[in-house]
Amino acid sequence: MIVRIWAGQVLAGRIEEFCAHLTTQVIPQLGQTDGCLGGELLRSVTEDGRRVLVVSRWRDEAALRGYAGPMWRIRPVWSEGELSYLAHPPEVTHFLQIATPATL
Repeated sequence: MIVRIWAGQVLAGRIEEFCAHLTTQVIPQLGQTDGCLGGELLRSVTEDGRRVLVVSRWRDEAALRGYAGPMWRIRPVWSEGELSYLAHPPEVTHFLQIATPATL
């Protein structure tokens, strides 16, 4: 499994609207994408709270390539409308899961 982290810095005054868009449009669409095992939206708890992460889990590299294209390792996926919410283009990083979350 590969964990993909899409990170964006949202413009001042747009965070609520952008989070609503991600929650109603992007996350459900990810869930319907072949090879996507799930995703979640995280918002920073800093004073301005304008940084967001979309953390998605993917079956394998082939699934990520199918979703994000041949440059999946370095190219984030976004729609043109999403860029109007962001201070700059988003970034993407990937991780292999080494251990499952512990139950406390």
